[in-house]
Amino acid sequence: MAALLPPPKRAKLYHGIPEPAKIAPAPVPNIVVQFVAEDDGKSLAPAVQLPANVSREDLELLVNRLSTKDGDPTPFSFYIALPPPKDGPSSAPTRVTISKSIDADVLSNPNYDFTAEDKFTVYCSPQAVFKVRPATRCSSSLSGHSAPILCAAFSPTGAHLATGSGDCTARLWDLASETPSHTLAGHRGWVLCLEWEGRARRLATGGHDGHVRLWDPATGAPVGDAMRGHAKWVTSLAWEPIHLDAANPRLASASKDGTVRVWNPATRRVEYCLGGHAASVNCVKWGGGGVGGKGALFTASSDRTVKVWDPNGGKLLHTLKDHAHWVTTLALNTDFVLRTGPYDHTSKKPSSDEEAQSLALARYNAVLSTSPELLVSGSDDHTLFLWSLFPSRTGSSALSEQARDEATERGGKLKPIGRLTGHQKQVAHVAFSPDGRWAASASWDSSVRVWDGRTGKFVATLRGHVGAVYRLTWSADSRLLVSASKDSTLKVWDLKTYKIKTDLPGHTDEVYCVDFVADKLVSGGRDRLVKM
Repeated sequence: MAALLPPPKRAKLYHGIPEPAKIAPAPVPNIVVQFVAEDDGKSLAPAVQLPANVSREDLELLVNRLSTKDGDPTPFSFYIALPPPKDGPSSAPTRVTISKSIDADVLSNPNYDFTAEDKFTVYCSPQAVFKVRPATRCSSSLSGHSAPILCAAFSPTGAHLATGSGDCTARLWDLASETPSHTLAGHRGWVLCLEWEGRARRLATGGHDGHVRLWDPATGAPVGDAMRGHAKWVTSLAWEPIHLDAANPRLASASKDGTVRVWNPATRRVEYCLGGHAASVNCVKWGGGGVGGKGALFTASSDRTVKVWDPNGGKLLHTLKDHAHWVTTLALNTDFVLRTGPYDHTSKKPSSDEEAQSLALARYNAVLSTSPELLVSGSDDHTLFLWSLFPSRTGSSALSEQARDEATERGGKLKPIGRLTGHQKQVAHVAFSPDGRWAASASWDSSVRVWDGRTGKFVATLRGHVGAVYRLTWSADSRLLVSASKDSTLKVWDLKTYKIKTDLPGHTDEVYCVDFVADKLVSGGRDRLVKM
């Protein structure tokens, strides 16, 4: 007897409509990928052929497997450089970060001129081994100041917060309970700037009265009387880095009177006064490199120059005259390690000054292992300049010798690495990321621009603010950037997508200052409230 075939399956109906036919997934092309290091462009592994839809996480796994280095796997961020636009410079991003896969981020995007036939050079940028949680909401609004808040800074350990205000006082806040702990009264004018010593044993404040004062953060008591000497208000303060002197670091103060004074906090006397500028000194930075690695003082002035000084004696080393208007802001690619000194994400505390000095030196040298100490200067001429003034401690000195030879040919004038153009109005603030890979600049044109921290090449424009952007700060892992603006908001930017990650409204007026430590973010402004 012949075998009977079973009757055909009855078609499924959904509300009387037959089930649609299943669409076969589109075939995924195979592509050739070459992984190279971002720092030096050297190949990390031979070129490999992969399906284009391999996820970012699998790319990270693959690079760690192919890498010859032993030890724990390194987190990486991947990007592909875009060819320069044919019609000249534009404000479009110059690289595309791989957040999902090469297929989703590059090949499927009609704006990018790539095909599956191309060989993809993927730049691998090592990331911090820890991750900072982005701020998403305001946990507390602290009142107390009776005038706009002009400056705010967390201590290097992240345990204390200090704010300075137009009510002639500075305040210390307890971060565990988010309540005020001490009021520092003594200035007879606005408190314009404050700076923590590298081991958080002292806090320095500079006022509109021209005085510099030191405070003990544990008790809130002044350490001696005011240090007088400036004829006009104090614009900026900088402590000597811990890896140069952990026991008694010196303090530099810049003033509207055109001078910079270097103080010895132990004797409370001026060691020397730098009087080479012809107008107000707007910013002072104390670098850790300098001649023989003994440090360097960088000062920016309204006389359109940046001057570099030897802090041991006050000798003038360089005068940089490339800007065409007031120079208002400076940043070093080592700012974060100079500020935090021996303290890192492991929360290990040094037991002595010697241990603190060696820990701080190790962290400083780790940042300088890939590039020398770089300086970026921002000006009211709408541009920034990137400078490398001292040779790398660990890298080859051929570049610095070549730069010195070139400078001699040009009459002793140093040449910048790059001129960073694109802002339409004055540059208000510039900040390097903690790992030194990025520099971000805030401007009165309501935009934030991100630059490559080593070459000065333009990376992306971050648009979203509707008022001038006053201040910037980076998260400790260099993945997030926070901007404070005249439009009364703070914005947290994601450096993978160059888009807003979180918008933080809440202030009722302009936001003048912002700082970020661990996962705490603080801001203050014209509405007299400290928000965390």
